[in-house]
Amino acid sequence: MRWLVTGAGGMLGRDTVDELARRGEDVTGLDHTALDITRHEAIERAFTECRPELVVNCAAYTAVDDAETDEDRALRINGDGPRLLARACAATGARLVHVSTDYVFAGDARTPYPEDHPPAPRTAYGRTKLAGERAVLEELPEASAIVRTAWLYGVHGRSFVRTMIDLESRRDTLDVVDDQRGQPTWSADVAARLADLGPHLGRGACGVFHATSSGETTWYELAREVFRDLGADPDRVRPVGSAAFPRPAPRPAYSALAHDRWQELGLPPLRDWRTALHEALPRIRKESPS
Repeated sequence: MRWLVTGAGGMLGRDTVDELARRGEDVTGLDHTALDITRHEAIERAFTECRPELVVNCAAYTAVDDAETDEDRALRINGDGPRLLARACAATGARLVHVSTDYVFAGDARTPYPEDHPPAPRTAYGRTKLAGERAVLEELPEASAIVRTAWLYGVHGRSFVRTMIDLESRRDTLDVVDDQRGQPTWSADVAARLADLGPHLGRGACGVFHATSSGETTWYELAREVFRDLGADPDRVRPVGSAAFPRPAPRPAYSALAHDRWQELGLPPLRDWRTALHEALPRIRKESPS
C-alpha cells in the first residue's frame, strides 16, 4: 500500500516513516515545510503526487502553553488541517489515521480513561485537538481512526526523558513533579501500532483508539527510573507539587488511558512503560536531539 505521513519531521512522524519503511511499505513522509495541512491546494498537490491509500496525520501544533494565547493558529493546524485531510481522503478513497492526545480529557479521573469517555478539555491545546478529532470523524466516519497518545519521548527531538538525561550530568539534585500521573510512551512503539492499525481501516476498524504504554507512574518516578538506568542515584531526584512549576496551560493531574479497543483487532496493548524505557534509553543517549 502507498502511505503518506504528514508531520514527518517530528518525533512520532519520523518514527512512523522509519517503521513503515522497515516493513517494506511504499511510504512518503512530508514535514510542515513540504506540506502545510492548513492549505487545501498543498494537500491536493501532495495527494496527486503521492496517491496515498493510507494517510497518517502526525502534523500538529504541540506548543501547549503557547496555544493559550495563540488558539486561532493552533485551531487552524489541529482542527482545520485534519478536516481538510479527511475531505481529501474521502474524495480519493484513502483512509486516515489521525494522532490525538490525552489533553482532550479533563485530567481529573482516578482510573484510565476508556476510549468512549466524554471529552472535557481544560486547555486551548486540548480544545483544538478535540476539534480535529471531531472533524475527522465527521468527514470520514467509516475509514478513519483517532489514535490518542500521551507522555511521548523518543530518539528524535526534545522530550522529558532526554531532558532528564541532560540534567543528570549537570545537576546535583533535581526537583520533579510528583502529583501528575500518566503513561510514559516511546514514540517508536506508537509508530509500530499506527502501522498495525492502518490496514484494518475500512475493514471493520474505525473510531477512537488509545496508544500509550501499559502501567502508569508520575513524572517524579519516571525521572528516578531514568537515573537508575543511567547508573545514577535516584535519590538525587526530589518530589515537588505542580505549584512549584506554574504554567500558562494547566497540566492534567491524571492522564492514563485505557486500551480495550485493541482487542477487537486481536492486538495487545502496548508493553509496560518500564520495559520500553529500558530499551529506548541507550538509543536516545546515542542520538543528538534534532
